[in-house]
Amino acid sequence: MKYFFGLGNPGKQYEKTRHNIGHQFIDFLKTKNLSNLKFKINSGFMNEAGLSAQQFVHFYKINLNNFYLVHDDLDLPVGEYRLQFDRRPAGHHGVESVIGHLGTQAFNRIRIGIGKPPEFIAVEDFVLQQFTKDEKVLIDQTIDKITEELKTNL
Repeated sequence: MKYFFGLGNPGKQYEKTRHNIGHQFIDFLKTKNLSNLKFKINSGFMNEAGLSAQQFVHFYKINLNNFYLVHDDLDLPVGEYRLQFDRRPAGHHGVESVIGHLGTQAFNRIRIGIGKPPEFIAVEDFVLQQFTKDEKVLIDQTIDKITEELKTNL
C-alpha cells in the first residue's frame, strides 16, 4: 500500500491556486480507482500541515518508504515535476512543518512545478494565484504523467 498526502490550503478561495496543487493532485488520483493507494489532504492551512501528516502516518502505521508528500514547487517551471526521496524543504513552510512533525525528511516527495513569480509579484501573492489557461493545460498534462509514472512504478 502507498500513501499520498497532498499539501494545500482549505476553502473555496484557495481551491484552484498554485499553492493547492497537492490537493488538486490528490483529487485527480481519487478518480482513478487505484485500490493500492490511500489519500489524504491536510486539514488546516499549509504551514501547519505537519500535524495532519503525522496523524495520517500514525493512524495507518505507515512505513515512510511508502509515504508520498505532494506539493507545489517554485523552483520548477510549470509542467515539470520531480519524484524524490530524502530532500530538505528548500524554504517550503508546509514541507518544513511535515518534516518537523515526522521528525525526518526521509520520505518520498512529488514536487510539482508552479513556476517563479515575476519580479513585481511577491511570492506570497504568486502562490495564491490561479494558473493561466495555458499553464492549466500543462498542469493537467503533468498530473497525467505523474499518475502514469506511479502506475508503472508502484
